[in-house]
Amino acid sequence: MTERLRRLLRGADRADAPQVPAPRAVSADARVADSLRALLDDRAVPEAVRSELAHDFDRVERMLDKLERGELHVAVFGRVSAGKSALGNALLGHEAFRVGVLHGTTTQAAHAPLDEAAAPGLVLIDTPGINELDGEARERLAFDVAEVSDLVVFVADADLTRDELDALKLLAGTQRPLLLALNKIDRYGDDEQQTLLAHLRAKTEKLVRAEDVIPVAALPAPQRIVETDAAGREHVSEQPRPPQIAALRERLLAIAEREGKTLSAINAGLFAGRLSDQLTARIAETRRALATRVIRQYCIAKGVAVALNPIPVADLLAAAGLDAAMVVQLSRVYGLPLTRRESGRLVATICAQLAALMGAIWGVQLVSSALKGLSAGLSTVVTAAAQGALAWYATVLIGRVAEQYLIHGKSWGEQGAKRAVADIVRDLDRDSILREAREEILQRLKTRNRT
Repeated sequence: MTERLRRLLRGADRADAPQVPAPRAVSADARVADSLRALLDDRAVPEAVRSELAHDFDRVERMLDKLERGELHVAVFGRVSAGKSALGNALLGHEAFRVGVLHGTTTQAAHAPLDEAAAPGLVLIDTPGINELDGEARERLAFDVAEVSDLVVFVADADLTRDELDALKLLAGTQRPLLLALNKIDRYGDDEQQTLLAHLRAKTEKLVRAEDVIPVAALPAPQRIVETDAAGREHVSEQPRPPQIAALRERLLAIAEREGKTLSAINAGLFAGRLSDQLTARIAETRRALATRVIRQYCIAKGVAVALNPIPVADLLAAAGLDAAMVVQLSRVYGLPLTRRESGRLVATICAQLAALMGAIWGVQLVSSALKGLSAGLSTVVTAAAQGALAWYATVLIGRVAEQYLIHGKSWGEQGAKRAVADIVRDLDRDSILREAREEILQRLKTRNRT
């Protein structure tokens, strides 16, 4: 990549002997490329989550392609009409970006966040001005591109405004190498230029290294030439002047030579890490939502079954079987399948801890079960909803505790099952759960009686 950059930036018309990349850089590229492929191919990512983050997965694919092609991506930022597009064209040596005097010439490109011009080993990304009329949206778009770029060139043509300085701080926070290009220096005399450069270096000393504040003239004003003919008449003409970008070109080359592919690999790795964190969070949310539905389904099944069963204690035994089935379903949601025997042991452990914490509740449930039998079912209307609600509440407790056990990789953690159960009991709103359960069970009992 370095040699390709050298030929691009220096305009060489021949290829020198290829350089051998440093083993460390190659190793970094290989590791990051492997991690990107693993992220793309991870079958544990639910299809719904993959679809939701499709844009980010597309980015990962582009980053992988970029690594394999050995490219360095350089994003060019700045205020409207500061000369970003002209500077990109000057660096590339051809008209790749639109240049105009109208406010906000650079807007967007089809099928890509922003206009991109590629050359072997180097991709320049031209961005909309940070102070466009709909600037907030465009700034988000610009910083979005910075996140997947390897290096940032910020273009200014005078002292930095408050908006420019704020944008520079945000860009510095992306931890990319940051260059500040003072454009249109042909408008300043030598003393003015040096004074302005010194001022900018002092103003940005915590954001940009002094050597990375560089004067350029991407599109210098043409030179005015006055000639006098034989008759003494003056003729005025203008002669274009070449861009003054040698210092910036050499600085880009030095960064590429010093860091090369490693810089691109690190930035790709950082983005992949953030996407991995997003995936982890979204998968956790998706699993939690699905687990909540599973628990509610079993709450309804268990609550109604207990409320309708007139045989003393037998309803409680049947309910234990439902709890074990629920835990099996939850284990599948979290990708840690349990056998029916394992789920039964887990339910037994949870119930033992619950009994120690809430013995009075289980006592009430046993009394209600016995009462239904002794009254030959006559008191069912009075007691069924209450007993079913307690069964519902017990299912919520067992389900949430089992869920925590699975979230932690089939482990109770350092503090054990007792603490895990106690935390769930403390965090759940028992009264609201019981109220919801009674209402749901009574509604279902009424529907059953009508049919």
